[in-house]
Amino acid sequence: MLNGRKSLVTFIATSATAAAALVGVATIPSGTAQAKPSIQDVQHRVDRLYHAAEQASERYNTVRVQLDQMRGDVAALRADQARQQKQTEKARRIVADSIVRQYEGDSLSAVGQAVVSSDPSAFVSQLTTMSAFNSMQAGQYSSYLTEAKALSIRQQATQGQLDKVAELEQQAAEDKATIAKNLADAKNLLGKMQDAARERMLAASRDSTRIPSSDIPVSGRAAAAVHFAMAQIGKPYVYGAAGPGAYDCSGLTMAAWGAAGVGLPHSSSAQYGSGTHISASQLQPGDLVFYYSPISHVGMYIGNGMIVNAENPSAGIRVTGLYSMPFVGAVRPG
Repeated sequence: MLNGRKSLVTFIATSATAAAALVGVATIPSGTAQAKPSIQDVQHRVDRLYHAAEQASERYNTVRVQLDQMRGDVAALRADQARQQKQTEKARRIVADSIVRQYEGDSLSAVGQAVVSSDPSAFVSQLTTMSAFNSMQAGQYSSYLTEAKALSIRQQATQGQLDKVAELEQQAAEDKATIAKNLADAKNLLGKMQDAARERMLAASRDSTRIPSSDIPVSGRAAAAVHFAMAQIGKPYVYGAAGPGAYDCSGLTMAAWGAAGVGLPHSSSAQYGSGTHISASQLQPGDLVFYYSPISHVGMYIGNGMIVNAENPSAGIRVTGLYSMPFVGAVRPG
C-alpha cells in the first residue's frame, strides 16, 4: 500500500514544484518580436511539454490509487465502529437493567435519568454518582467507551487524510489543465510552420518499428502480456486512459498484464513497487521498464534492446529503444 503520511508529504513536495516547473518548461514564444524557431526547437519544446504532462498525469494516477486504498480503510474503520457501538449499547442496557433492579421500590428519579440517557458520556457520568453502582460494571463500560472513542479518532484521522488526498487530486487536475493549455499553444505554433516541414516532424515522431509478436521469444503469462501490448501499436496516447481505444503509459502495461491475469495499479510509480526488481542485464520480454526521476513513465521490454510503450500524444503506442529515455530500473511482474 502507498502509505499515508510519508507518501502524502512526498506528493505535496512534488506537486508544489510542478507548477513552477511548468512555467519554465512550457513557455512558448509568441509575437513578432521573437525569432522564428526551428523545427528542432519546436520538437524539443513539444517533447518537454509532453513529458511534463505525463508527470502530472502519473501523479494524478498515483493519487487515485491512494484514494481507493484509503476509502477501503475508512470502510473498515466504520464497520469496526459500528460493531463497537453495538457492544457498547449492549453493555449500557445490561448495566441499566442491573441498576433498575437494585433500586426497585425506591425513588427511581436518579436511576431513570441514567437509564434513559442515550449519550454514553452522560450515562457514565450519571452512574458514577450513584453509590450502589457496581464498580466492575462501570469499569467494563468505561473500557467500551474508551475503545469507541479510539475508533472515532482513527476514523477522523483517516477522513482527514482523504480530505488531503482530495485536495491534491484537485491540484493535479489543475496542473493537467495548465499543461493542456500549453500543449495547445505548442500545437498552434506547429500549425504556423510550413506544411511539409510539419508533416516531416510529425511523421518522425509517429514512426515505429513493426515487430511481429510471434518473433518475440517469450512464453507463459509474459507471452500473453507481450502479445496484448504489441497488438495495441498504433493506438493513440490519452492521459489517464486504460483502453481499449487509447492508453497512457501505465494504462497500457496494466491492461497488458491484466490480460495475463496479473493485476497492476494504474500508476507508473506504483507499478515500480509491484514485482521483483531486476537489473538491465536480466531483462526478459514482458518485464516492465521505468524512466525518469521521479518515475513518471513505464514501458514493456520485448527483447533485443527494444520496448513497446504508450509514449506521448504525438507518437502514440509504438516500439522504441530501451534507452531512448532516462532508464531508472525494471520489474518482473507476476
